[in-house]
Amino acid sequence: MDENEKKLHEKFDLLKGYLDKEDNLRFRKTYLDMHFYDQSTFYLTLDAEERQKLYGILQPNEMGDMFDTLQDDLPEIPDFLLEMDVKYAADMLNYMYDDNAADVLEHLDKSHVDEFLEQMPKADANNLRGLLHYDTETAGGIMTTDYVEFNESIKAGEAIQDLRKFAETAETIYYLYLLDDHKDLVGVMSLRDLILQKPEVNLRDVMNTDIISVNVDEEQEEVAKVFRDYEFLAVPVVDHANHMVGIITVDDVIEVIDDEAQQDYSGLAAVNVDESEHDGPLKAASKRLPWLITLLLLSMFTATLVNHYEGLLAQASILAVFISTITGTAGNAGTQSLAVAVRRLAVDEIDKSDFFKLIGKELLTGFVTGFVTGVSVFLIVGIWKSNFVLGFVIGLAMCAAIMVANLAGSLIPMMMASFGFDPAVASGPFISTLSDLTSVLIYFSIAGVFISHFVGS
Repeated sequence: MDENEKKLHEKFDLLKGYLDKEDNLRFRKTYLDMHFYDQSTFYLTLDAEERQKLYGILQPNEMGDMFDTLQDDLPEIPDFLLEMDVKYAADMLNYMYDDNAADVLEHLDKSHVDEFLEQMPKADANNLRGLLHYDTETAGGIMTTDYVEFNESIKAGEAIQDLRKFAETAETIYYLYLLDDHKDLVGVMSLRDLILQKPEVNLRDVMNTDIISVNVDEEQEEVAKVFRDYEFLAVPVVDHANHMVGIITVDDVIEVIDDEAQQDYSGLAAVNVDESEHDGPLKAASKRLPWLITLLLLSMFTATLVNHYEGLLAQASILAVFISTITGTAGNAGTQSLAVAVRRLAVDEIDKSDFFKLIGKELLTGFVTGFVTGVSVFLIVGIWKSNFVLGFVIGLAMCAAIMVANLAGSLIPMMMASFGFDPAVASGPFISTLSDLTSVLIYFSIAGVFISHFVGS
């Protein structure tokens, strides 16, 4: 535990002591001096009774500041909201940024959502209903409607005056969005550019009309690429008629990148790595079993193939010693190739027009790695068993198996992506199991040609 973490835990103990003694003044002073993230971390350490005390000490707006930093996918979120007084929870949600409040409400059933929304001002409730309408993994699902907008005809001096009204509620004031009389997005300006203008300057004359925006139905992964490419702090969201409907801020995109990385890693590992710590053994097993059963059935083909070559193994039992060496190495090579291919697809480094060029590169890479590995195992087995023909068979099979596994690791995710599937679903275990099948076939096919040279070995 580092020094900062130690100090934080000491502060948490102090706060719990204030809660037990009902020393509300000291509690508020210590708690509200902390960063919102630290406040949320402390909140998650409390039991139900302690949380009830907290609701009595903090105002809804103070609770809303903390809730804005909570992970919206926490399984306890519904319990937190439902244990609060309905009016208190509604006020808290109303103080939160719209996108965060909508993410929190996503966890509740419709009857509870309506119960909270009924306690809010009509305009705010309708705003949240609009956000809840969008798919959670689209631009509309992660955008906020708390942004700064002006009519394009406004002057710089007026905009600076009016900006003070937005400062308290807007999620960011670094960008100002200029709309025409039809609410179409026609320009954007940074706060820096605004304050450098003379008060009488009309923003229409100095705004940036080269606008980078995203459509409300754009997939969140595509939105993240826009932030990566242009390094914006926020991006405007428009509907199909180019009417501005919200903005996406960089903090939400960081969460998207984290979610996408977890999904990709889950696919590569063939398991849900975001499995909740509260999941019981049966629930956890139910999430892992489908892929395990699928891979088991696929591995049965490998077992059937080995059984098919039972006669060959009976003639030269030494062949059995090297089965796992070849399949394991080929599986590792295939997984390496898969990881590189998925990464390239994720960052759009693969151009469809260069498909055959890429395949040629992977074949050559597979040949080089396979050749070096094959020569190494040829020398090791030849010297170890005093049989260089056996070493040649093992080395040749190793080289061919690595080339095939390398090609499969690149080709399969690309094919899946071209059909609209997530390439990460071509998981490491799947590629490894497929490599086992092809490696065994290659190994015994080559061994069958040279069987007379090591019968009885």
